[in-house]
Amino acid sequence: MTDTSVTLSEQAARRIRAIGETEGRPLMLRVAVDGGGCSGFQYRFDLVEDGEAEDLRIERDGVAALIDPMSMAMLKGSVIDFVDELASAEFRIRNPNARSSCGCGVSFSI
Repeated sequence: MTDTSVTLSEQAARRIRAIGETEGRPLMLRVAVDGGGCSGFQYRFDLVEDGEAEDLRIERDGVAALIDPMSMAMLKGSVIDFVDELASAEFRIRNPNARSSCGCGVSFSI
C-alpha cells in the first residue's frame, strides 16, 4: 500500500540507493516506532529487501521506505531524512507529532 502522508527526502533516497549499490542489491528502509528510549518512543531503522503485505510504502526516485500500520499512526506528516554531519551520518525523522525528543533525536514523546 502506498501512503503520501509521510515523505522521503531526496537525501534519504540517495543514501538508500547508495547503500543498495554498495551491497549489490536493491534495499528498502524500514522505519518503525517502538516503545522505549529516554522520551517514551524510539525510532528503529532497518534495511530490508522485501516488505510485508501490510506495510505502507513511501517512494522517491525509485527507492522506498516501508512503515508498518501501527507506526504510521505516530509518523503522519513526518519527513524521513538523511543527515551527514561532522559528528554523525544517520537517518532522522522530522516528526511534527513529537512534543519533545531526546538530545540525540532517536527517542520522542507524543
